Amino acid sequence: MPQIKPITDLRNTTEISELCHAKKEPIFITKNGYGDLVVMSIEAYEELIETIKTDSAIHEAEKEFERDGVLLDAKESLSALRRKYIG
Repeated sequence: MPQIKPITDLRNTTEISELCHAKKEPIFITKNGYGDLVVMSIEAYEELIETIKTDSAIHEAEKEFERDGVLLDAKESLSALRRKYIG
């Protein structure tokens, strides 16, 4: 369940920080009853960014496969890369 806090709770930065780290999810901050900000720990932010990068790479690979119809074997591709870059 998402944490929702009014903007006045930002005055207590220690509590907000502890909540962010304990829950490992964003806290939604409201202003006059409407969504205004999202606050999260650096760890949660970095995890979110990595997930976005992974999802983006998968999406690009799916588009490439739809366009070209070429599917590469992972073992063969990794072996070729190792031979090329490791020797």
